[in-house]
Amino acid sequence: MTHYEPSLSQGQVLLRVLRRVGRYWFWVLASLVLAAVTVVLTLWFPILTGQAVDQILGPGQVDFAALPPILIAAALAVAGTAVSQWLMGLCNNHITYCVIRDMRRDAFGHLQQLNLRYLDSHPTGGLVSRIIADVDQFADGLLMGFTQLFTGILTILGTLICMLTISPLITVVVVAVTPVSLFVAAWIARSTYFMFRRQSDARAEQTSLIDEMVSGQKVVQAFGQGPAVQDRFDEINGRLTDASFKATFFSSLTNPATRFVNSLVYTGAGLTGALCAIGGLISVGQLSTVLSYANQYTKPFNEISGVVTELQNALACAGRIFELLEAHPQRPDDPDALVLENAEGQVELENIYFSYDKSRPLIEGFDLTVQPGQRVAIVGPTGCGKTTLINLLMRFYEPDAGQIRVDGHPVRQMTRRSLRRSYGMVLQDTWLRAGTIRENIAMGRPDASLDEVIAAAKASHAHSFIKRLPQGYDTMVNEDGGMLSQGQKQLLCIARVMLNLPPMLILDEATSSIDTRTEQKIQSAFARLMQGRTSFIVAHRLSTIREADVILVMRDGHVVEQGTHDELLAQNGFYANLWNSQFVH
Repeated sequence: MTHYEPSLSQGQVLLRVLRRVGRYWFWVLASLVLAAVTVVLTLWFPILTGQAVDQILGPGQVDFAALPPILIAAALAVAGTAVSQWLMGLCNNHITYCVIRDMRRDAFGHLQQLNLRYLDSHPTGGLVSRIIADVDQFADGLLMGFTQLFTGILTILGTLICMLTISPLITVVVVAVTPVSLFVAAWIARSTYFMFRRQSDARAEQTSLIDEMVSGQKVVQAFGQGPAVQDRFDEINGRLTDASFKATFFSSLTNPATRFVNSLVYTGAGLTGALCAIGGLISVGQLSTVLSYANQYTKPFNEISGVVTELQNALACAGRIFELLEAHPQRPDDPDALVLENAEGQVELENIYFSYDKSRPLIEGFDLTVQPGQRVAIVGPTGCGKTTLINLLMRFYEPDAGQIRVDGHPVRQMTRRSLRRSYGMVLQDTWLRAGTIRENIAMGRPDASLDEVIAAAKASHAHSFIKRLPQGYDTMVNEDGGMLSQGQKQLLCIARVMLNLPPMLILDEATSSIDTRTEQKIQSAFARLMQGRTSFIVAHRLSTIREADVILVMRDGHVVEQGTHDELLAQNGFYANLWNSQFVH
């Protein structure tokens, strides 16, 4: 498998992380100060130990008067180190969790601004994985980095300075072996970044599959696709296992490799120090101090090498989050954009061109003028562009060329919120949120009273089945409707529109899941609702649109016929063929 090449380099990702961390500069500064205090106290302790050793020269040569102050100072150093480490942990936790809070909030907020083209081309599970799993992985690496990176670097610098004051020769020996450790850690870090990136991608793909299959479990079981889905899961799981194994294996090489180098450092310091002590260049206590410093000097390399591994994972995850955050949002509303209020309902589409894929044109040169209060039915075979036209009217997608106007104003020059609030929309695909029946009906008007909600439910003929639910309008439902049938969910979506009474309506197969008897009642309710309102009706059952003022017959993105039901039948063209095909058995 080829390496995944991210759109953001590791350096670019790190720069963005530092910018976000920089927002909390006070806490970063506090953490650095506490790290410095921790290192100073840690480095002071070996000096005190060496001084204590020098007070014990042999039997009968112990200076008991000088020992207590040294031991008290050593105890204070240990206590001060513990307190400063605890406070530094609090600061690092605050920085980390504020940063990931901001990232999750920004990522979720950015999702609300992305155009549907992006959302349609990325699996839901992958987006969920970025906001949840990747942010968690990033948090773990960031927290460990703050905790160990600051103190590690300061410890290395501090021990070098202290060793220089005692023995420059031993310091030179220690520093001479150090580049080997750095080279090993850097090589492994570069190798593991792309491995961790592949691991994150495979994990996101697995999350997407699980989300897709759990939500469609009835269809999977109905068509006996369980074994095929299991095979697909096993294949992705195998790639995830392989990527995780390689990332973990290579990252685990860092610690033993650096420990080997550290042993060489300690050995060199010990031999050189022993020779210096024999030659009278340093005392035994100073040798003890230098060896302690040599050990402290090498320890951060082990810790930092472990941190580097976690940081590679964290940066790989952060890169996926930043790619989401930097995805191009939909074009924002102009500062002086028109707020559409009390729309009359005149809609014009002029020379519209649109395609989902530039290589496959869909709508070309489309023109339409709808007068206020007209009922416009849109019919045609599957894939002719009916639902696409609805998406363009609602500005879910922007046309590639041409202009759409409402009440004479280009929709690009008005706010999306005011445009969409002027439409009431019922789609073939129902959508409910996790909440009560009342909350789902009142989604467009959260301040609506219970009486208004009940009136809308009665108008949509949903009141009778709602009364039979365990808690009536306070019954909780989940996002897939749970115990509700498809028809009942559609009735709730119709009630949602009935409550808002917008000036324009879009009904895209609005009664597709409803029985014939209830459909007749709802059609009469729709007829009352559509009086004086511009309405766009998409229907496959042509019997539901006979009363439309204008019927647009679409084929391959073009309006091939236009007129009333009787006029189109009289033309004996494409619409007449569609109409007659309903009665052929």
